[in-house]
Amino acid sequence: MPDVLESLMPVGTQIPAGLESACALPGVRAFTSPTDPEVTLLVPADDEPDPEVTLLVPAVNEKITIEEFVAWCHEGLEAAGVKGEILIVDASSDETPELAVKGGARVLHTPLRGLGRAYIDSIPYVRGRYVIMGDADCTYDFRKLAPFVEAMRTGTEYAMGSRWKGTIEKGAMPGLHQYFGTPFTTWILNRLYGSHFSDIHCGMRGITRDALLRMGIVSQSWEYASEMVLKSVRMELATTEVPVTFLKDQEGRLSHHKRSGWFSPFAAAWINLRAMFIHGAEFFLIKPGIGLMLLGLLLSLPLSFGDITIGKLTFSLLTQLVGVALVVIGLQSLYFGGLAHMFLDYGGRLRGRWRRVFEYTRMMVVSGILFAVGLVLDIVLVAHFVSHDFSLPDPSAAIPHLGVLGLMLMMVGFSTFCFTLLLHATSVSYGPALDRD
Repeated sequence: MPDVLESLMPVGTQIPAGLESACALPGVRAFTSPTDPEVTLLVPADDEPDPEVTLLVPAVNEKITIEEFVAWCHEGLEAAGVKGEILIVDASSDETPELAVKGGARVLHTPLRGLGRAYIDSIPYVRGRYVIMGDADCTYDFRKLAPFVEAMRTGTEYAMGSRWKGTIEKGAMPGLHQYFGTPFTTWILNRLYGSHFSDIHCGMRGITRDALLRMGIVSQSWEYASEMVLKSVRMELATTEVPVTFLKDQEGRLSHHKRSGWFSPFAAAWINLRAMFIHGAEFFLIKPGIGLMLLGLLLSLPLSFGDITIGKLTFSLLTQLVGVALVVIGLQSLYFGGLAHMFLDYGGRLRGRWRRVFEYTRMMVVSGILFAVGLVLDIVLVAHFVSHDFSLPDPSAAIPHLGVLGLMLMMVGFSTFCFTLLLHATSVSYGPALDRD
């Protein structure tokens, strides 16, 4: 791909604050984005002109580890037999950018806008065909890049690192994270999406540049990790897990969570769960909705012509009303789940399937018939009410039961009509071409 430098402007006499020392290094070039003047790219003197791999790593005030980390990256690239670039997405106020570019890394200096946003900001500057992500704190061993490179060279589009399949140095993870937080949230994601990951929070992962572009990450903070995992499932990417080595923090360094306070891990867990639930909304809607609807039909349809007594137990009009409520709630849940599929289907396959099942003309006829039949049944009930001096019939008789059935049919018909309209309205945004399976 063409080097992004072609679209950038050399930094003028006004050097961004905090980058004066880095820009003064021999051979270092500095460029500013014409669309975002707060973003500055530093290019080292010994820059790799044609990288196959981009090591994409955010960093905030990592002066303790950054020199060693960049050295690890060079060692890992050499051991893997691959030409690569090291792209540090920096939002530091210390010497991190100077030390990184001095070691031979490209530095993309951005405002401090969140971990997910750091990856979003970096995407236009990624030159490699394959991207390996991680942290600049020397907790992930970037000297062992070969398994990621080999996996992607052989067809893997998303290579998820796994500390559980690799090694975790004693003291590298707090017990709450290692024995509860990570296993529990991993279990939740696997249940929601039918996946089989062992470590969804591993910060070291590989992805092809093409898949990264199609993924369209939107998360601004920690939840980017869950978003990437779940989108890899949604997009049906060729995925594998790669064992990684996880090391404890070096002497004198505090992790980002410790810097942010005791509540930071809990906040990170919550926003990751929020991402899982939002992107997996249909899990809470479609199957539960079908279950409620079937239970409601079981309670309502047999009572359409009057009360039913079995032994000492009588199923009355009240039972039928409960059934109708369950049918309506279940149907709405099912239809909301269908709309979630519309918005979260990255390949178009599910969207096309829903449109075929709810073919416009057919469903307009079906919803119209349901509504009309329900209306007739309720007209009969109203006519009986008027003709009998505005008095209600015996609740155990057939007429009130048929009236309740009519109300249910009208609600089901109207809901189906509305859902079909919304379903096909998505063609305006997503296009009819995605109807193909």
